[in-house]
Amino acid sequence: MSRDVAIIGVGQTKFTRNYQGSLREMVFEAFAEALRDAGITAREIGASLICSAPEYDKQRSPAGLLAEYLGLNPQPTFVLESICSSSTTGVRVGYSLIKAGLHDVVAVIGFQKMSEISSAESQERMGRGADIMWEAPFGSMMPAYYAMHAQAHFARYGTTEEDLALIRVKASKYGALNERAVFRKELTVEQCLNSAVVSSPLKVYDCCANADGASCLILANADRAKAISAKPVWILGLGAASETMSLTGREALDGLRAARLAAREAYQMAGLTPGEIDVAEVHDCFTIAELMAYEDLGFAEPGKGVELIRNGQTSLGGRIPVNVDGGLLSKGHPIGATGGSQVRTIVLQLRGEAGPMQVPGAEIGLVHNIGGVGIYSNVIILGR
Repeated sequence: MSRDVAIIGVGQTKFTRNYQGSLREMVFEAFAEALRDAGITAREIGASLICSAPEYDKQRSPAGLLAEYLGLNPQPTFVLESICSSSTTGVRVGYSLIKAGLHDVVAVIGFQKMSEISSAESQERMGRGADIMWEAPFGSMMPAYYAMHAQAHFARYGTTEEDLALIRVKASKYGALNERAVFRKELTVEQCLNSAVVSSPLKVYDCCANADGASCLILANADRAKAISAKPVWILGLGAASETMSLTGREALDGLRAARLAAREAYQMAGLTPGEIDVAEVHDCFTIAELMAYEDLGFAEPGKGVELIRNGQTSLGGRIPVNVDGGLLSKGHPIGATGGSQVRTIVLQLRGEAGPMQVPGAEIGLVHNIGGVGIYSNVIILGR
C-alpha cells in the first residue's frame, strides 16, 4: 500500500440552499478551516486546484479570482471539471503533482454557488450534462436518467420502492446529526413513499437537493505530512474510469460500469478488498445511486444490495456503514464541493473525530464520487 501522499487538512462550509455572501467569501470559509486543521499558512501551499462545474459560475475562470482572494498568488492555480466528481478529480491530480515532485503541498478546493441561477436554469444545465445532440434536446434530466436505472434494477432483481425509501430514511437519520447538512429532518418510510413523483419510480425524497457550499482538502508529500500533521490520513488507492455519455451506448443500466472499473483499480492499488473497508461515502444523488454503489463497489453481489439496507448493514453498527453523514440526500449537492465533502467525512472518521456519526475503530475508508449519469467515476481509498 502506498503511503506517499497524505491529507493533512480538511474544511467545509455548511451546505445551504441560499448562501448570503459572495462566492469568494464562501470558498474562504472552507479554505480557512482547512488551513487551521493542517496547521499551515497559505504561503506553504505550492499549487491550488479549483474544482467546479463552470456553467453554474457567473465568474469566468474562478481560479484566478480565488487564488488572489485566498492569498495564493503567485503559486500556480488550475481549474478542473468532471461535473459532480470534480473535487475528487482534484484529489487525483493533486496526488499526481505531489508524486511527480512538482509540489510538496497542494490545496484541492471545490465549490458551487447554485443559488446564483434559477431552478429552471439549473435543470437546463444539468440536462446539458448529457449529449446535447441526441438526448438533452428531448428533455432529459438527471431524475429521468436515474429513474431509468431504477426501473432496470427493479426489472432485473425485483427491487422495490420500499427498498429505496429505506435508503432515504437512513440518510435522514444521519443528516439530522450533521450540523452542515441542508436537510436535518428525520423521515419515515411512509413519508418517502407518499411524496410526489418526480420521475417514476423516483419521488421527491429519492432525490438530493441543489445547494451552495465549498470544501477544501490539503494534500502533502510524506515528509511534509509527517512533519506537519499529528494525524495524517494516507491516500492508499485511487481509481478512475469513464463511460459513454449516451445511455444507448451502455451494456446495462442496473449499475455503473465506470464505478466498477474505478473501484477495481483503487482496490488493486491499495492492496485491499471490499471486505476490508470500515466506512464508505458513496455518491447518493438519488436513492438508486446508493443501492447501485453497494453492488458496484463489491459490498454486495449484483442484486443483493437490497439485503444490506433491509438488514441495517449500511447503518452505524452494521457490517459496512455507508453515508453516515447523511450523504448527498441530506447534506445537499453543491456539485464541485461534493467530492471534497465526502473525503472530509472519511478523514474525520479515520481520525476518530466524526462525533455522533463516528464508526468505532475505523481505519480504512472509501469515497465513491460520480460525475453526471455515471460518465465519470472516482474511487479513493484512505487509511490511517
